[in-house]
This record gives sequence, C-alpha cells and structure tokens, in this order.
Amino acid sequence: MSISGMMRTSVSGMAAQSNRLASVGDNIANASTHGYKRSFVEFSTVVLESGKGSYQPGSVDTQIRYGITQQGGFDYTTSKTDLAVSGNGFLLVSSGTGNNDASYLTRAGSFVKDQDGNLVNAGGYYLLGYPLSAGQTPTVSANGTTGLQVVNVSSASLEATPTTIGKFSFNLPEDATPVAPGQLPSTNTVNSPDTKKTSMVVVDNIGREVVLDVYYAKTGANTWEMTVFDASTAHPTTTFPYTAGPLRTATMTFDSFGQFASVTPAGPTPNTIQLTVPNGSSLVIDVGGTTELADGFQPLATEFNGNKPSAVEYVEFSADGKLYAVYGSGARQAIYQIPLATVPSPDNLTPEAGNVYSVSANSGGLQLGFPGSGAFGDIRASQLEKSTVDTATELTTMIESQFAFTANSKVFQTGGELMDVLVNLKR
Repeated sequence: MSISGMMRTSVSGMAAQSNRLASVGDNIANASTHGYKRSFVEFSTVVLESGKGSYQPGSVDTQIRYGITQQGGFDYTTSKTDLAVSGNGFLLVSSGTGNNDASYLTRAGSFVKDQDGNLVNAGGYYLLGYPLSAGQTPTVSANGTTGLQVVNVSSASLEATPTTIGKFSFNLPEDATPVAPGQLPSTNTVNSPDTKKTSMVVVDNIGREVVLDVYYAKTGANTWEMTVFDASTAHPTTTFPYTAGPLRTATMTFDSFGQFASVTPAGPTPNTIQLTVPNGSSLVIDVGGTTELADGFQPLATEFNGNKPSAVEYVEFSADGKLYAVYGSGARQAIYQIPLATVPSPDNLTPEAGNVYSVSANSGGLQLGFPGSGAFGDIRASQLEKSTVDTATELTTMIESQFAFTANSKVFQTGGELMDVLVNLKR
C-alpha cells in the first residue's frame, strides 16, 4: 500500500468531515431563522485503478445539498403582513425598488412597511406582486416576472368608492289596501297607512352620502309599485311634492306563496332595477329577496358597496394571495395579487445571502402561478415558516463527524510515523 496515498486519503476524509461540520454549524446558527432550509453534505467515493499486487487508495468527495423542498412548521404572529407558504412555491422578492433590480425566490415572509410604504422582509428584499385595478384579474406570465411591481401600501392612502351595486329587499304586508296604479307620487297615497316608506344611503362619485327615499304601494293582487326619490329634493315640511321626479318606478309581482316573481322594468339582470345616483354612478339593486307575506313591513336585506373618503387603517392578505386595503369606513379593496413561483428542481436552486434563492441551470426555469391554483400551495397570513433545522439531529451529526475526523487524523498520524521509519532506514 502506498503510504503517501494513505495520507492523501486521510486528508480527503478530514476535509470531507470539515465540510460536514461547517454545514452543521451553519444549520445550528440558523435554527431560528424563519424560512431557512437546512443544508447537508453527501459523500461519494473517488476510486483509483489498482494493480493485482498493489492497492491504490482513492479519496472521498463531498456534495453540498439543500433541503429546499422540505416544509417547515409555522409560527403564528400578530403582524398582518407576515406571510408563510404552505405547500409548493416561493414568494417572489426583489433586491431593490427599481425596475431593473434582480428578483429572487424566498420562503422568508416577515414583511414590514418601510418609510416609503414598500413591504420589505428581514433580509432587505422587497415583496413583488401584480397591481389590481377595478377588480380585474392580472395577466400572469407563466415563465417570467413581466408586470410584477414592488408592493406598496401607501398608494391607497385615501379612497372614496361610489355605490354601484346593492341588495334592497323587504317583506311587504299581504293585507295592505290596494291603490290605483300610477297614483304615486301623491300626498294622499303617501300619507296612507298602507303605503310603506323607507330610505337607503348610497355614496356618490366624490364620496358624499346620498339619501334615497323608497315608497311601496300595493296596486293589485300580488302586485306592488316601488318608487325611488332623491331625498334632497323633498319638500322641507310635507315631503311631497318632490321638486324632481322619481329616479325609478318599478312594478314587482309575487306568486301565490308570497315569493318574488318579477320586476318591470328590469335592470341588466333579472330581479334587479337600475337607476342613476345623483352626482353618482349607475346603481343596480337586487330586489329579488322581497316577499309579500302575512306579516308587517320589515327589512330583509340592505347591503350596498361604496364608501366615503377614508384612510387605510391596515392591510391584510387572503389565502389566494390578494392583498386588501381595509379603510376606516370598513370597506375592503384588493390592491395587489401576490403570485407564487417554483422551478422543476427546487433543491438545485442557488442559495444567496438574505435567505433567498436564485434560479440556476440545474434548477430549471421559473414557473409562476397564483396560490391555491394547480400545484401551488396556499399563502398563510400572520404566520411565518420555521427553519427546517432539528438541533438534536445536527448535534448528533456533529458528534459523528468529530469522531470520523479524529479517526482520519489517526490514519494520517500513522502514515507520518511510517514515513519516519522509512526515512530512518538510511541512517
């Protein structure tokens, strides 16, 4: 056996165990780093060709691996901008706020708002998402980051949304005394106890509240007339007459069981009426929940969108990756859609400083999609993914490597002693 070869082999063994110990040290140091994926060392043999009468010792080679696909546990937090990914996929982040900054993949989702309103994580990387406008679903480039922007929550600092849709339904008393069709509006019919009045509050284009008066009068068997007025045009003392005509007059019919049957004229969809809010937008109201039963006049559904001018109180994420701005008025508006990204071989991504990964030739190209779609996982808000490091396992590995390193050093020491013997043969 070659003494020099034996020493060379033991040196490779010590180097291999040094790499393993370095990986253990890195893992233990990041045991509390959210989103960290443990590294580990795989060994492989290097074999040299040997003759029949002489053995040529080879060596050991090491390959650094990363358990990037391993799912970590979850820590619950009180921050609404903390994100974790459950299942397949990574958050997309940028190294800066410029359009030409490099993008990376990460599972570290501890995002906070910086001085400019951008969401940045503990590693200094900015969250990327698709901006939403008018409720439209963004177009996703399946293999590129085109259209992605740094998520900024300060751009939605003040918002006023006009009312455009709503539900407005009541129970109308079946025993009301009918009036002749077309008698609304008139002072006599309005003052009748069988004519029912209520109001709805909507929002115009500049965020101002507008009150609409709504009258119901029975005009025949299973038939009611609904009339809507702008309350600001009412007479200051007697209500009637209004200085302007009705915004909408519609006839509702019911079946023999008191359930809604139809409305004429109907809006863009069945069971709806349409009118224009003064200084506002076109309003489509669903009245299909209205009933005519043997009970008193009472509300069943009164829901409208729109909100007065108000500031954003906080933002929150949904499981499908949408970021909502929640205003002081209670209104919620989706402002960004957060995608997830993956590659064909995630364990071959290249780790970078800041707990992020970059695409490599071995990992394959980038693939994008929305959370919960296809093979992509879900986003968990107010949670952070734990490190996948198990400290007990790492300490066990450290002890194993320590003994293996010591054994290899003994082989090297023995080879050195044999070399001394050979040198002393000449003396």
